[in-house]
Amino acid sequence: MPREAIVAALEREVWPLVKDWRVSEREHEGKQFKFFESDDEVLVCGGIGAQAARRATEAVIALYQPERVLSVGFAGALDSSWKVGTILVPAQVIDAQDGSHVDGGPGKYVLVSVAAVASVEQKKKLAKAYGAQAVDMEAAAVARGAQARGVGFSAVKVISDDMDFELPSMEKFIAGDGQFRTGKFVAFVAIRPWLWSPVRRLQKNSAIAARALCKFLQDRSKEVAEDLENSAAEAHPISGARV
Repeated sequence: MPREAIVAALEREVWPLVKDWRVSEREHEGKQFKFFESDDEVLVCGGIGAQAARRATEAVIALYQPERVLSVGFAGALDSSWKVGTILVPAQVIDAQDGSHVDGGPGKYVLVSVAAVASVEQKKKLAKAYGAQAVDMEAAAVARGAQARGVGFSAVKVISDDMDFELPSMEKFIAGDGQFRTGKFVAFVAIRPWLWSPVRRLQKNSAIAARALCKFLQDRSKEVAEDLENSAAEAHPISGARV
């Protein structure tokens, strides 16, 4: 069984990492999941949002019994000095829904999870309210799923949008299972020229972020593989990230 399970939202965030991994389709509680497997790790893309992330976390723990669950993916910057492609290994993950928090490992940085894509104004409020450096939508749910089953938790996030970047409204394009309705989004944007520039910027930023995240995770996996007997290697991030 893999020692570590990785939970992401969408395949495009992690495709450079998993493109050569084995693929396995498995069912858990009536829902089909697609797992990417390597010798020591398994990765599942659960979809966008807390519910999708929690379902995927429960499935991968039940089916693979990993020692640790790692939440990975894109995050928005809550600090103007954090730029696209910056890696964050948070010491603490806060759920903005109820203020609860989970320790993610050593360091000083904070990630806050929210229920919807944060606007520029919301980013400012989150930074002030929680002292956080980045915001995502899934890490807190993954942490809770791991905690509920006595499994270790940590997170690795990459900045995909700067603090001052206003993301287009996405909620209407997220399906009930957390999957992004790309076709409907493209059709929506196609007849709204004022969205073309920010969407192009979003695509560029996403590509930069995915490459940076996957490079970090690949290097991290090599470190773990080189020292399988050292359990600290799973908990401590490698250099090159903000911790």
